Amino acid sequence: MTQGSRTALVTGGGSGLGKAICQRLARDGMAVGVLDIDGEGARTVAAAINQAGGRAIALFADISNRQEVNVAVSDLRRAFGAIGVLINNAAVENFTPFGEIRDEIWDHLIDTNLKGAFIVTQAVLPDMVAMRWGRIVNVSALGAQTGAPNMVHYTASKGGIIAMTRSLAIELGPKGVTVNSVSPGFIDTPMARRAIDGGLFPVPYEQIIAAYPIPRLGQPDDIAAACAFFASEEASYVTAQVLGVNGGAAV
Repeated sequence: MTQGSRTALVTGGGSGLGKAICQRLARDGMAVGVLDIDGEGARTVAAAINQAGGRAIALFADISNRQEVNVAVSDLRRAFGAIGVLINNAAVENFTPFGEIRDEIWDHLIDTNLKGAFIVTQAVLPDMVAMRWGRIVNVSALGAQTGAPNMVHYTASKGGIIAMTRSLAIELGPKGVTVNSVSPGFIDTPMARRAIDGGLFPVPYEQIIAAYPIPRLGQPDDIAAACAFFASEEASYVTAQVLGVNGGAAV
């Protein structure tokens, strides 16, 4: 099976990084399931891909809800066949000092960012094992590698993603499935712009990126390119890796 005949599922595909990843995989010839809790966003992205000559279907699910995920995955299989590529991208963020984090805030981030990736991966893995070919790419975060103030719960969830990536890679390698992580730095997305506009960073964002070796915001296409490599045939001997796409902010 060639890369162009693969079916990919991208969570959080309705905006930001997920939108760019969906568009890139579609340009690479894959059929794409655009999954998002924002159904309208997913439909908009899928429609644009189809209008450009690609193949995509919009899917709705709260990834922390196993039943909704199973329905979405079944819809994707019916549309395009067995799923060979999974990009676990969907996530939520929150800025709260550690002492003020309530249980429900903690649980929401862990359920979405970490448990959600667990649920979606379990849902699609049988296809990959049956084909003895699969690519799982988990989107983590720079803060999981460096720490970040007022984001203990977020960085904990993303640190869990990195640990899950490495353990899954060891378990699934003999089955023909690679598992890697892309760790974005400061990327120009709607999520980042909300934080900038809300003054949620401890210092102006210009001051943060000025200290980077590449002193600018990254672009969603930078992350999409890294995901596309890990999802490709060329990455068949690459697994358990964390690729920082962060302008040199961390190594």
